Amino acid sequence: MKHRSLLFIISSLLFSVALTSCHKAKVQEDSPAAKVVSTELIRTSQSWDGVELPDYFQGRPELVAVKYVFPAGQKLGWHHHVAMNYGVLVQGELTIIGLDGKTKVVHEGEAVVEMVGTVHHGENRGQKDCILYMFYLSQKDLPLAVQHPDIPLE
Repeated sequence: MKHRSLLFIISSLLFSVALTSCHKAKVQEDSPAAKVVSTELIRTSQSWDGVELPDYFQGRPELVAVKYVFPAGQKLGWHHHVAMNYGVLVQGELTIIGLDGKTKVVHEGEAVVEMVGTVHHGENRGQKDCILYMFYLSQKDLPLAVQHPDIPLE
């Protein structure tokens, strides 16, 4: 008899906890904080310098995502991209400079569409590391960037 009473009490407690958990889950489900928020960062057919992007390659695409970390004061050498690419700067500030002198400063939280076929380089002129996620719309065996070591950095 004592076992049945104890079992009844434990069962009642478990049932009560289950109901409370279900109620909390339902409340959380209806809460605005639990909803997914979608924010479009960029929609464009031009790179940051205003030049129209090229048509897609013919053939099977290869999508590539890369995380770059630029230490404070670091300069990335002159290069150009064969494939379209864009990214989001999640930390710091990045300055992109075209060979023609055009400059774009990308701030934390901003999206950027890179130049295609145009020589440029990036610099972290800030005091903290830049973290940049880039997404390339490429094809198998294409380089993500073609380096130009013959062009000196100033």
